[in-house]
Amino acid sequence: MRRTARLLTGTALAAGAVGLVVTPAYGGDGGGLEVSPASVVPGGEVTVRTGDCGDGVTAAGDASAVGAGSFTLAPHERDAAGEFRVPPSAQPGTYEIVATCAEDGRRVTGDLVVTLTAPRAEQVYPRGSVKTGVGGALGPDPVQTAAGVAALAVAAAGGTWLLHRRARGDGI
Repeated sequence: MRRTARLLTGTALAAGAVGLVVTPAYGGDGGGLEVSPASVVPGGEVTVRTGDCGDGVTAAGDASAVGAGSFTLAPHERDAAGEFRVPPSAQPGTYEIVATCAEDGRRVTGDLVVTLTAPRAEQVYPRGSVKTGVGGALGPDPVQTAAGVAALAVAAAGGTWLLHRRARGDGI
């Protein structure tokens, strides 16, 4: 039992030590660029903002990976923000957008996903009848539905009348 506890404790401590070493290496360069919307169709406009450059600092943006070229991130509140338009000829895929801070030359990056279909904000519900090829009593044409109901009513009345005559012995 003690051996299992020691093994689990040692594993947890090792994982924690790796997490402390890896986290600063990841957070140091890049990753601080917010791309909104994160997914866009060709021809769409994208807003980019970062707080990694400091207050009142501009940055040079580079969206040439997607074909949009350079743009400027101007000071906006506590961040630097800028916009660019994705070219209509952009191909679907994930592209890296880069901003270089003017003050210290630090590079921050973010990802932009180009898709061919725009994400829908609301649920779309189907309308109308299902086109199965066989048809049904409640099709899209009310005249055909009424004619079918009338034919069934006549058949039911005629069948009832014939059964009633036969039961009385009128002869059929």
